[in-house]
Amino acid sequence: MRIINADRLEPLFDTAATRSIEQAAQAALPHHTLMARAGLAVARLAQALAPHARCIWVACGPGNNGGDGLVAATHLHTWAQKSGSALRVVVTHAVAEGDALSRLPPDARQALASAQAAGVTFQTGPPDDADLAIDALLGIGAIRPLTGTLATWLAMLRTSAKPVLCVDLPSGLHADTGALAGTEHDTSESAAATQAGPRHTLSLLSLKPGLFTGQGRDAAGQVWFDDLGATPAADVPVTAWLSGQATHANAKVTMPHGSHKGSFGDVVVVGGQGVATTGAGMTGAAVLAARAALHAGAGRVFVGLLEAGSLNETTWDPVCPEVMFRRPQTLLDTPLLRRASVVCGCGGGALVAAMLPRVLSQAATLVLDADALNAVAQDTSLQAQLTHRQGRGWITVLTPHPLEAARLLGTHTALIMSDRLQAAHKIATRFGAICVLKGSGTVIAAPTGIPRINSTGNAALATAGTGDVLAGMIGSALAQPVSSTATALDRVVSAVFQHGWLADHWNDGQQVAQRTSLMAGELAQRARPIV
Repeated sequence: MRIINADRLEPLFDTAATRSIEQAAQAALPHHTLMARAGLAVARLAQALAPHARCIWVACGPGNNGGDGLVAATHLHTWAQKSGSALRVVVTHAVAEGDALSRLPPDARQALASAQAAGVTFQTGPPDDADLAIDALLGIGAIRPLTGTLATWLAMLRTSAKPVLCVDLPSGLHADTGALAGTEHDTSESAAATQAGPRHTLSLLSLKPGLFTGQGRDAAGQVWFDDLGATPAADVPVTAWLSGQATHANAKVTMPHGSHKGSFGDVVVVGGQGVATTGAGMTGAAVLAARAALHAGAGRVFVGLLEAGSLNETTWDPVCPEVMFRRPQTLLDTPLLRRASVVCGCGGGALVAAMLPRVLSQAATLVLDADALNAVAQDTSLQAQLTHRQGRGWITVLTPHPLEAARLLGTHTALIMSDRLQAAHKIATRFGAICVLKGSGTVIAAPTGIPRINSTGNAALATAGTGDVLAGMIGSALAQPVSSTATALDRVVSAVFQHGWLADHWNDGQQVAQRTSLMAGELAQRARPIV
């Protein structure tokens, strides 16, 4: 068993692949071995998480996930009896008597009999004084809104202020997508209380994509993993990779002594509609992207602000005077656009659409963000230009948030969030580009190959301008020559990882009184060359 951190690349397997791993292991092992191992692992982790618990509630469902919980309860009860501990282990079981008992899977039926023989306490309702709850209601498979007793227990688990340990998955979480099924008890108040207490999930046999994206990250909390001694066969396909790296964003980058500013590539940022256009200025978005690109290692950064009609053009950045400003038309008329990494759209407003035909037809490396994505979604001719780029061997990165992704696919945000992996893949294949679908567990997908799920980042990034910073960091990561789409994907993944890593370590080493909120301007300054 081990904890899952952001320090290594992890293979993720969907439900079908996990079933395949399970079936192969069951065929090679004696009857009940997998459940025995799973229950023991859950019991050990529960004991480690709450060593001084006086009462543990084990909520068991009608399947093998409930069987794992029953085995864990038996171990915890037996250990307490042998040690003389005052720990009470209380089980609520959805199927503990009557005709439904015969419908239990064989392993779960054996686990129930063993728990009853050991003297484990069974109740019809949860105890009031539990120090730890174990969620063993539902495992992998199809999910649906829950009703009845299971819904009542699940609502209590989701809103509990006490620690909760989930067996394999938080009940109701779709293993493949990270979508969380509701219950008949759901309210805005209960949803807000979901994170009231610490949450842990012990994923068994495989790590599932749904634990790391969408609603999965909040529901699962800290993820642990035990493969139960089963190794996936070589022909079991990996569904996605959880990104991770041993060298974090503060790693020192060694640069050759003979380097010059041209060695690290150029970034061009086009965006930042001026206030004179509509009365709502977005110049800061482009400036943030430019600052981030410079701090992330680009040799030179140029900004073309869309300030047509402005009496006071922005000509320099007092915070980052190294950034060079050019009128957009000047940038479009130079060879720079073809050799540089171009970031287009940050704060571009309505004016960016007029720039896009030239940008799409000339920039060999292009990051499209924000208003550029909205313009593409509304214009079929721009979509045709975008898809044509792949045939020319050019690199394109799209960085939508869920609403922008919905516009690109002509659907609605809820459908995007119901399966973020699929949505990112659809965008990547439709437009021949790398898609960075932002959000909790950002998904990075290329037209071919296995997608990545980013393991870093938190809610501190939910402030204005952080997306512009990410676009600039991605632009910088692609500023040096890229040999293939695979290389480009790796660099994009590294930029997304560092962006989230900076948020995760925002106040490291600072006293409480010195802690600061994450501001996009400072985030840009903390960016480091992509490694």
